Amino acid sequence: MTSFAKPALITALLFPATAFAGLDVGQSLGSTEADVRAALTSMGYEVQEIEVEDGEIEAEVTLDGVAMEIEVAMDTGLITEIEAEDDETNSDD
Repeated sequence: MTSFAKPALITALLFPATAFAGLDVGQSLGSTEADVRAALTSMGYEVQEIEVEDGEIEAEVTLDGVAMEIEVAMDTGLITEIEAEDDETNSDD
């Protein structure tokens, strides 16, 4: 295995939701709800909910059955955080 492939493999194993999602922190999606929705939809994401809170656009999306939350800074239009959603928090145990 070549040296550049090892970090990519490790990243993919440690962060599967973001490794295959086509999104990266720092990537530009736009600075309005409409821009963010359009960008995510064009990339194949299904936008479940989108809202503005504390100067950030928060989008709850799914792709290939994986749910995640994307946070975008309204002032720059850049992704500040990508978080995989944990379905266990919604269980009725």
